[in-house]
Amino acid sequence: MPVVELGSFLTLHYRLCGPDGSAFIDTFAAQPATLSLGTGELSPALEQRLLGLAEGTRAAFDLPAGEAFGHRQPELLQWVARKLLAELGDPDEQYAVGDVVQFPTPDGRGSYAGVVREVRADGAVLFDFNHPLAGQPVRFEVHIIGVL
Repeated sequence: MPVVELGSFLTLHYRLCGPDGSAFIDTFAAQPATLSLGTGELSPALEQRLLGLAEGTRAAFDLPAGEAFGHRQPELLQWVARKLLAELGDPDEQYAVGDVVQFPTPDGRGSYAGVVREVRADGAVLFDFNHPLAGQPVRFEVHIIGVL
């Protein structure tokens, strides 16, 4: 039976739960995920847990605070001026606390997300660019369906 190695192409179901037990990502009720191990599609700590698992395996891992997605970094809380937000997107967009906003990467090939934490009267918005589960304990549940 094939086992997961660095570079393996996987089909799997997985669930990531935060400290309150609610699922952040859950593929078990939908299509399984496919990914290539070692390409950064999962955090290195999560990928490490998959190494050596055989096809068909079901497993659950409890990762301590900060291990899955790093610790929260205060410098990733950043104010963005309304003028810049207008240049990057819809100038009439209204932002509310909790909104997730996609920003283009500097090379324009990808994007990254920031969560609105505060909106000032002048229109500037405080974004949190930390991963939502950064600094928190995480439960990682998997079912390895196929390994190539």
